Amino acid sequence: MRWMFTAGALSLALAMSHPVSAQVAGTSDQPPSPTSQADDFAMAEGVLITVNDDLITSYDVRQRMLLLIFTSQIQPTEENLPAIQQQALRGLIDQRLQSQELERYNVEVPAERLQSELTEIASSGGTTAEQMLATMRQFGIDTDAFTERLRTDIGWNMLVAGRYRDRARVGSDQVDAVLERIEQAASRPQWLVGEIYIDAATVGGMNVAMEGARQLVQQILQGAPFTAVARQFSQAPSAAAGGDAGWVVEGESPAPVQAALDQMNPGQLSNPIAVDGGVYIIFVRDERTGAVSTMASLRQAGIRLAPTASEAEVAAATAALNHLRQGGLTCDNIVERANQMPGVVGSELGEANVADLAGPFQEIARAGAVGSINGPVRSEQGLHLIAMCGRRTASDDVPSREEIERELSGQQFNMLNRRYLRDLRNAATIDSRGEEG
Repeated sequence: MRWMFTAGALSLALAMSHPVSAQVAGTSDQPPSPTSQADDFAMAEGVLITVNDDLITSYDVRQRMLLLIFTSQIQPTEENLPAIQQQALRGLIDQRLQSQELERYNVEVPAERLQSELTEIASSGGTTAEQMLATMRQFGIDTDAFTERLRTDIGWNMLVAGRYRDRARVGSDQVDAVLERIEQAASRPQWLVGEIYIDAATVGGMNVAMEGARQLVQQILQGAPFTAVARQFSQAPSAAAGGDAGWVVEGESPAPVQAALDQMNPGQLSNPIAVDGGVYIIFVRDERTGAVSTMASLRQAGIRLAPTASEAEVAAATAALNHLRQGGLTCDNIVERANQMPGVVGSELGEANVADLAGPFQEIARAGAVGSINGPVRSEQGLHLIAMCGRRTASDDVPSREEIERELSGQQFNMLNRRYLRDLRNAATIDSRGEEG
């Protein structure tokens, strides 16, 4: 996955964040020292790769490696340096492709926009832009290369937003589908999950992916913040959010991941989990039983019938309600039209917990489509047409429609972003010009 610069990644390093859990081994709060392991790797100077005739030199790769180490707080070792170098090179190739596309479309990043982003990143880490850049220089990072990377990232987001804004729009039916899924999952166990995903095809095979994941687990246990490592090394869509996958519902993950979740408690980090196509690392932040209530809003048109009513009486009431139903009943008109018909009573049943409803009403409240007219159904009081007028999950954790729309829009944007970059890679001429280390 291309390197995505975000305020959180750098602020974590600047703020010298703590490990993901107090229970894990290792408490390295400081980024790796620029005078120790980070300086132990060296490359012969020269051109390593050309990307459509744009050069990537060994100096560029070393600088990107330093930035990866600085922001992820991974301690460089002989075992993990090849993976860090590979990630750095992939990020640089993507940057060259993005820069070429920005030039093609004449996208320019205003100086004030760049400065604003620098200021925001620094303030999120409790410092100023000048102090932040000074800290990076002390670590050996070329801040001109860093700001150019930031400029490219801002410009790329401007370009993708401009070209694909309409395609990232979210329809009300998509929001409804998410809300329905949340309602259906309300009673199932759920885990608040952080994820790192290593794609086997991208890194050179499943064995390489598994070994890389083992090294990342070791680094996290030694103190590297999970979120920072996820931003720099994960290839899941959640990488830009520090690996935050949100609440995961039982049964919605690949079987090996679900098996691991079933055995994990909050604060625990998984070992590498092999799945079809790659390897996951899972961190469980929290869990909940899913014991939330589903609330339904109902309206009715009813005819009173005694429990001992004859078959003829029931049949007559059924015919009357079916006749009423043929008039195009909706949630908006069912009460009024019912009260206009002799012997029929229309009423608001209000909002009720589905679990508290009588059997026939409960079935409609759970499975009936919102806006549907259901029945007639029999109860001890009589015969009823039931309008299913609304359903919601009664929990503070259920997002609003606006929040769901923003989340879906962000997912769409990220998908279009990745697809755009993938197409550029597939069309590019990328040549190796020397040894990589």
